This record gives sequence, structure tokens and C-alpha cells, in this order.
Amino acid sequence: MLRAMGKMVFGGFENPKFTPQDSKGEDYEVRTYHATRWVSTTVSGMEQEEALSTGFKRLFRYIQGNNEKQVKVDMTAPVTCLINPGEGPSCESSFSVSFYLPEEHQAEPPKPSIPEIFIENRKEFTVFVRTFGGFANSQNTRDELLKLIESLKRDGMRFKEAPYYRVGYDSPVKLVNRRNEVWLIQEEGKE
Repeated sequence: MLRAMGKMVFGGFENPKFTPQDSKGEDYEVRTYHATRWVSTTVSGMEQEEALSTGFKRLFRYIQGNNEKQVKVDMTAPVTCLINPGEGPSCESSFSVSFYLPEEHQAEPPKPSIPEIFIENRKEFTVFVRTFGGFANSQNTRDELLKLIESLKRDGMRFKEAPYYRVGYDSPVKLVNRRNEVWLIQEEGKE
């Protein structure tokens, strides 16, 4: 617990590997993430913060040893949340919160001990990334997402507007120099 908390406060998390790609704009990055395994949970609801908190707590218990092997798993960064918006203004959205599994657990991750948690095999994928600081919330995440969409349209890039990722790198106790991102998935085919 202390080791995980120390890493959350001071950084030093293991991150998934990606290959940077050329970007047409200065206001976003293009990254191709390698195929990796993540531990994930899906929460449905209308409130982004509540869903993220519920998902994070479930996954944190998993890495603290609440898994079939009862093994502790190091905290990693980033925490991703794949947001699949509901069809209408009062429809529930789906939030898939995920922790990257450290290299030592990529081949054989500990099996989750509850059905709400699953191991996700992410194939290689390319995302457009916009980075922003401060404490992320549903409003500034939406604002940054709209700025990213505007930039990608400006540059004629092909992307999926939904689902999209809300991504965080920092512990809730870190107050300054915070790093958040929004990711949009690149559409297959030629740009």
C-alpha cells in the first residue's frame, strides 16, 4: 500500500509503450500504442466522476491483492477511461476504467476474483492526444475533447468521435503540474 501510494505521489509509474507518429498540428500528438494487456472494469451511469471513482476503487483493490493469486500488482500510469456516451441527454453512458498491467504481469496477469473486473487485450491502436493540466472533470474533459475534434477536422484527420478516452496520470493528492489527456481513436485506412 505505501509503495503504491509513494508512486502515486512521486510518480515513477510504468507506462505502456507507444510509438510517436508525425502530427499535422502543434496542438495534439499522434501515438500508436503497442498491443498490451490492461485490467478493466465497466461502470454504467450518467455521472462521469462517480463512474470513474467506482471503477478506480474496484481496480485498486485488484492491484492490492484482491485477485485469484492474491498478488500485489504495481500501480501504473495512465489510468484510462473509455467513455461511450449514451444516445440522448438523459441516457446512461458506459465507462470502462483501466489500469495498464506492468510488464511482469503482461504474459500472465492475475485472474480477477470478481466478475466486474476483466483482463482486456488491447490490440495495437493509434490515437490523437490532447494534453491538459489541472484537475480533470467532466466539463474540462468535454472542452478539451471539443478542441481536439476542431483541430483534427482542421487538419483533415480521420477519427472516431465516440467512444473516446479520458486519461489521467496523477494521484488525487498531487496538486501541481498535473497531466491529463483526451484521446480520439484514429479511423482505419488512409488519412
